[in-house]
Amino acid sequence: MNARASDAPAPAPVHSTETFHAPFNPWLIAVVATLATFMEVLDTSIANVALPHIAGNLGASVTDSTWTLTSYLLANALVLPATAWLSAAIGRRNYYMLSVAVFTLSSLLCGFAPNLETLVFFRLLQGLGGGGLQPLTQAILVDTFPPRQRGMGMAVYGMTVVVAPVIGPTFGGWITDNHDWRWIFFINVPIGLVALALSARFITDPPYHVRSKGSARWHGDYVGLGLVALGLASLQLALDLGERYDWLESRLIVGALAVAGLALLAGFLWEWNHAAPVVDIRVLSERNLGLSCLHMLIFGAVLFGTTALLPIFMQTLLGYTAQQSGMALSPGGMVIAVLMPLVGFLVARVDARWMVLSGVAVITLALWMMAGFTLEVDFRTLVIARIVQGFGLAFVFVPINTIAYANVLPRDRNAASSLMSIARNIGGSIGIGATTAMLARATQTNQNLLVAHLAPHEPAYRAALEALTQRLTTAGGTAIGGDPEHAELAAQAVLASVLDAQARMLAFAQQFAFLAVAFLALVPVVLLMRKRAPGGHVELVAE
Repeated sequence: MNARASDAPAPAPVHSTETFHAPFNPWLIAVVATLATFMEVLDTSIANVALPHIAGNLGASVTDSTWTLTSYLLANALVLPATAWLSAAIGRRNYYMLSVAVFTLSSLLCGFAPNLETLVFFRLLQGLGGGGLQPLTQAILVDTFPPRQRGMGMAVYGMTVVVAPVIGPTFGGWITDNHDWRWIFFINVPIGLVALALSARFITDPPYHVRSKGSARWHGDYVGLGLVALGLASLQLALDLGERYDWLESRLIVGALAVAGLALLAGFLWEWNHAAPVVDIRVLSERNLGLSCLHMLIFGAVLFGTTALLPIFMQTLLGYTAQQSGMALSPGGMVIAVLMPLVGFLVARVDARWMVLSGVAVITLALWMMAGFTLEVDFRTLVIARIVQGFGLAFVFVPINTIAYANVLPRDRNAASSLMSIARNIGGSIGIGATTAMLARATQTNQNLLVAHLAPHEPAYRAALEALTQRLTTAGGTAIGGDPEHAELAAQAVLASVLDAQARMLAFAQQFAFLAVAFLALVPVVLLMRKRAPGGHVELVAE
């Protein structure tokens, strides 16, 4: 017995970046850890298409009902900075189970909400419970899979956080069209209960994480937590409500941006100089992790910006229903789900940086395809463009997450996953806020430019007006009755609506082109990363 013990390999030291913890089959742990997280990510987008139903049922306006989305995102922004600290204070497994329990209970309460105010409050609780699930799941998977298989773990995580927002609107539209909007919340309850029971059985804290609990490293930084949480929540509020209140024309938005800027700057300086920061931003000094967070910021902006623009384009200009637009987007999500395991397999055998650059090129191509859309674009072209984008997303998300953690010490993985989630979420909010704001302004600018061509002295306009007037006069009808004057007024209205549609179409094309150019900014970010050798190691691994 002693001989066998002496022959056993010594456990990896705590300071090794190769340390991992898998008391059960890693795939089993991955399924358990991502079950509730998938539903949490789904909830960030599933309620969007249900807003008219919620407003009508609860006797509120559609504008007021958007607070069900804002409250959820604000709660996420509040809890994300505290995730690493809470994991260390009460144990990652305990905090994960607490998050699942709060998320499940608040989902049940959301389903029973009798009015909008109660629903907003329960959505706030739901966001507080679910906000930590993404970084917790990512940290669990990084700790569970050994370095050579970590890409597969990130593939499972990627299928959770990338696919869920894509299918959310489709799933939500189907539920609200065929059942009651309350079921978009009730459906979380049985899945949450199963996730809670399985996590109690199969998720455990790694020894190196348990040893850090209760240490002085995690005590006393309530000022830092307050500053960062206030800054992120204020920024989220401004980004989410900016378009509704006309951005800098609103004192609320200006005040929120000012508070966000001051609080985040003060929080950064406080945390950087604090001996035991609750948000350990110093881990960003590891080059690959810092660059990966910057990458995730831009990645989130482009992903969520595109996901926000496409349904609006299809429903407002092409006349698609919510379910039809979801069907056009869904194949892209399926491509991601199919490709991510393959990418996870390849990432341990190929320099991940080249995989990321390939993905960036493919996504840029997809965005240029979208920039070429016209009002005559067919369903097949929409699906193909989204599939091409999905192909690129799979080759970006998995490798960049694998690179990010390859040189992070086990004790810092909770902090790293929290920062990666913050970067992706804030990037997504910036992407949605910026694209919708620029879309509105570009539409107005295009209208001003095109309306000059509707002048009576313009030969093309005159010819189109005369031809359309003639057609309407000949067609007759109760409204026109063959009267040329009425026919000309109707023709002018038709041409004005055509101009409006063309102005909006140009605005969408301009936004897709802008996102394509913005995504190319990731190329130098990737090239600055340390080369990651196949097998899970990064050159020049630091202690």
